[in-house]
Amino acid sequence: MQILLFEMLRTSTHKLQAVGRLKETLCFYEGIYTAKVMKMDSLHSVMEGKSVLIWGLLLLLFTSENEMGLQSTLKSREQLYNRTLALSLVEYAAAAYIDNPATLLTWNCSRCNGLTKGFQVVELIVDKKAWLQAYVGVSQNLAAIVIAFRGTQVKSIVNWMEDFYFREINFNYPGVEGALVHDGFHSAYYDTILQLRVLEAVKSILEKHKDLHILVTGHSMGGALASFCALDLAMNLGVRNLQMITFGQPRIGNPAFAAFFNLLVPHTIRMTHEHDIVPHWPPYFTLLGPRTYHHFAREVWITSIALGILKFEFEKICDASGEDPFCSRSVVGDSISDHLNYLGVPLGAAV
Repeated sequence: MQILLFEMLRTSTHKLQAVGRLKETLCFYEGIYTAKVMKMDSLHSVMEGKSVLIWGLLLLLFTSENEMGLQSTLKSREQLYNRTLALSLVEYAAAAYIDNPATLLTWNCSRCNGLTKGFQVVELIVDKKAWLQAYVGVSQNLAAIVIAFRGTQVKSIVNWMEDFYFREINFNYPGVEGALVHDGFHSAYYDTILQLRVLEAVKSILEKHKDLHILVTGHSMGGALASFCALDLAMNLGVRNLQMITFGQPRIGNPAFAAFFNLLVPHTIRMTHEHDIVPHWPPYFTLLGPRTYHHFAREVWITSIALGILKFEFEKICDASGEDPFCSRSVVGDSISDHLNYLGVPLGAAV
């Protein structure tokens, strides 16, 4: 069951004191959240008074005297973050991990259903030596070209993190003064078959369907590759009708690069999840100034709060800095399990 958490209706009754406490907690955050009841164990054991409280709360959320103002705020927030689109793209990101080329090309794999049903793959790109995979195709439902990149194998994440810690940001991004990037990610996109094959497939589709917009996605390292791809499309193909949503991606460049990315690919969402370890790497060090790694905007952080036996999962729209101290940076990034699940969709190698 999904609800929109609006501002709680003021009340002084005894049974709704818990609502006030929940309001105080949520007001610590900025933005509009999407909430989902994650756990309802032994609901029949809840006392009658608590049941009334819960159902009363759900009713009040939709009958607030501030409904018009909240709808206006929600509309402005939806211009930044489209949850329906995120739910679609996370499924495309998950499908990029499928190892069977035949089922991907025919879109008949175990993850090729749900919101992605009917997708048509135009180009499947596999670099076995570098363990890279991506696909390009057309979604009639989204009226868009979708480009998805595979991320890192679970068993290699720890080694990958260690490499991050010791790798200096040392590659000058071509044509952008002061912009530095992670050379490993840059090379994985530009110095392999990925760039050429992706651009060729996009140009081929646009020749036949000029009205399609482009959606780019990926999880983990796939999010880093998706970022370079989106920037490449904007710079070298002049694509403007472009959106990107990534899931649990690492930092890939310094503040100058992040600012340049925000300028060229403004319709970007970086999803982070609770204590996911990967978005915290490579580390962000304020003292390093222009040579520190720095995320680009805009982050949407999936976090949660408990209300008795209920656990609500929220999506918080973060500020435009890319390094909002009240989003994922406010917690320790130490969870691989949070990294492997976004919006209820398992990510990583299919089993």
